[in-house]
Amino acid sequence: MLERNVETFIGCDGDYPESEIVLFGAPFDSTTSYRPGARFGSSAIRHESYGLETYSPYQDEDLTDYQVFDSGDLELCFGSSEAALQDIEDRASQIIEDGKLPFMMGGEHLVTLGAVRAALKQWPQLHIIHFDAHADLREDYLGARLSHACVLRRCQELMGDGRIHQFCIRSGERSEFAFAAEHTDLHRFDFKGLREVTENLRTQRVPVYLTIDLDCLDPSAFPGTGTPEAGGVSFPELLAAVCTVAETEVVGVDVNELAPMLDASGASTAVACKVVREVLLALLKKNKGNGDVSERRRK
Repeated sequence: MLERNVETFIGCDGDYPESEIVLFGAPFDSTTSYRPGARFGSSAIRHESYGLETYSPYQDEDLTDYQVFDSGDLELCFGSSEAALQDIEDRASQIIEDGKLPFMMGGEHLVTLGAVRAALKQWPQLHIIHFDAHADLREDYLGARLSHACVLRRCQELMGDGRIHQFCIRSGERSEFAFAAEHTDLHRFDFKGLREVTENLRTQRVPVYLTIDLDCLDPSAFPGTGTPEAGGVSFPELLAAVCTVAETEVVGVDVNELAPMLDASGASTAVACKVVREVLLALLKKNKGNGDVSERRRK
């Protein structure tokens, strides 16, 4: 059984056996291609969350009404992407095997691959819903196949065609968009088409992994990230999209790419904290009154 971290995300100090969701941090940014610093994102989110209330007026829900467990940050090897991914996979696998939902805070976006590997072992029919400014579908970046610029390409190789649904994408090489046209379900610029995708997945009770690269937000709302891209969505639009995805059978989540020192105002960290709170509450609210979640997740 995992031990609770000394400092937890606000309202997430529940007991492990009773908790439906387990937080953990993946402080890794060794393949960041532009501005580093995402390795400090998870600890900053946890520490600065105490500037928030546990109550969300958006959803009329409070974290203190639920049991959420924060297991703290992993100690990852910065010299080896594969070693770091294996540690992430091991932690996510342990949480899943215990019938709980792994919620990872990054870290750069490559960390998603470790958690997806773990989820695929339990749910081979898994689909990914991906919010991001960048397609992340390169074959390699400067010769490296394990890169934050390639993470969804590596996921596609594991999952096959038509099971990755990408939204807000507004940056990538021409070859990435050509690859997406044949192999993924890519939606440019915003969340158009999300309702239709989620309705289909919900109806079929397909297990869903949600990955949120916070640079899907416009840099006017979220400048503290390694590769900001103009033309992103607003916080209210992201919140609405999160609540839409939460209606599906979500089995894993990550929120990544906050680099807190790149926004000295602290506003980006505050946004990241609020996104984490709202994702947690959307998932907890959806499952409220639906019986033993642990047993349903093992199916």
